[in-house]
Amino acid sequence: MTAHDLDLAGLGAPERPGLHPLLAGRFSTADFDPVHEVGDATVDVLLDAARRAPSAGNSQPWSFIVGRRGDPVHARLVGHLSAGTRAWAPAAGLLVANLAQILVEDTDFDYSEFAHYDLGQAVAHLTVQAQSLGLSVHQFRGFDRAGAESEFAVPPHWQITSMAAVGRSAVPERRPTPRAVAASTTPVRRTVDEITWARHPRLSRRPRAHPAGPGKP
Repeated sequence: MTAHDLDLAGLGAPERPGLHPLLAGRFSTADFDPVHEVGDATVDVLLDAARRAPSAGNSQPWSFIVGRRGDPVHARLVGHLSAGTRAWAPAAGLLVANLAQILVEDTDFDYSEFAHYDLGQAVAHLTVQAQSLGLSVHQFRGFDRAGAESEFAVPPHWQITSMAAVGRSAVPERRPTPRAVAASTTPVRRTVDEITWARHPRLSRRPRAHPAGPGKP
């Protein structure tokens, strides 16, 4: 039965699906509550969410270095943050270094050409799980990669690709602060039309000119 058929039957068009509140409310705060603590049980749940992410051939090319504020691992991670990141990230209850296996051990062969992509999915799973627990996640690259890898004896076939600060936001949701602005965070996103490269015309909201590119009009 089409939407037109439903209208004729007096039932009205089907309800438009909505974005899940966990996704709609997600925001990379840079203003964390410096007192709130992330417990071990919460850490276990976050890592459980990450490990359940899909990966190419179920290769699971990810691993995590986890430091709770006040523990030695956290302190060691803080020591390798950039000056800008060190101004806000240590206040989060949790710092996580996200590792990708990029090579087969003792070779120069790619472990998986999708390793970084798959790690991103794992961190996204962790992010949504954190959001469901009332926590914010701010992913970042402001750290000394070589120094951190040496600190934690990361072998050459692994790479610390990114880090994330996890904790309770100290400010109301989606309210930019000077610190957040300085960390280049914003809740503003491009529209659905702006991110749609191609889509059947009858489903499009309006005509859209695509960016010029190889083989594209």
